Amino acid sequence: MTVFAAMQQGDGERAMLPSEQARRDFRAGKSVPTSNIANGFVQGNLAILPEKLAGAFHRFCQLNPKPCPIIGMSDIGDPRIPALGLDLDIRSDLPRYRVWRDGEIVDEPTDIMAHWRDDLVAFVIGCSFSFEEALMEEGLSLRHIEHKVRVPMYRTNIACSPSGPFQGPMVVSMRPFKPADAIRAVQITSRYPAVHGAPVHLGHPHSIGIKDLNEPDYGDPVPVEPDELPVFWGCGVTPQAVIANAKVPFAITHSPGLMLVTDLRNKEFAVI
Repeated sequence: MTVFAAMQQGDGERAMLPSEQARRDFRAGKSVPTSNIANGFVQGNLAILPEKLAGAFHRFCQLNPKPCPIIGMSDIGDPRIPALGLDLDIRSDLPRYRVWRDGEIVDEPTDIMAHWRDDLVAFVIGCSFSFEEALMEEGLSLRHIEHKVRVPMYRTNIACSPSGPFQGPMVVSMRPFKPADAIRAVQITSRYPAVHGAPVHLGHPHSIGIKDLNEPDYGDPVPVEPDELPVFWGCGVTPQAVIANAKVPFAITHSPGLMLVTDLRNKEFAVI
């Protein structure tokens, strides 16, 4: 059965998937963080670039699969990505966007109809929210969900492999665990390479250029207890740091923590 097959109701009409309902809510203007929304369905980071930069960005993602695993890509000028959702419209179906000019954020709208162009290519990049479901199923608690905030994300001193104008630091997301749970988290997330896979770093945030865990570059801070390790995963917000670093003339991304909800199933991304 494909990801688009759904149960048939008694009157023959297809039941709406939770992911479809989430997109309809966002299309109507609802703007909330998407962690724990439409559980079971893959979420994605978004980067939209002009065609003349799309090839270099595609190569950048290939060179940096930990923070930038591509799970979907549009045709030039087409706001639809049917492989991720038959009714999906990339211009309206996220809670909030960021519009970039010369590496600076100039607008944060709830849709990008006014900014859409015929030369744009949309890239959807895997999101760690997908492996969070697997972590919670194993009984591992996630601090940002407990506190109902966005996961904290940080720029690091880990340099991404460059491609054309795209170069800069890797961004990581952080979740604290007790040591035994951290080991289990590594084992679980290693099964999901298409959504960042295993962590890139455990403990000692200073060694990857993070000065203060209480001051994330994106998202919200969460408490880390003395007996816990901060565990860091590559993050799909990395393109935003790279877009800012490269001063790209024009780009559109999601607002961190407010993702695209697709009709793909998280369980389909487990490799073992």
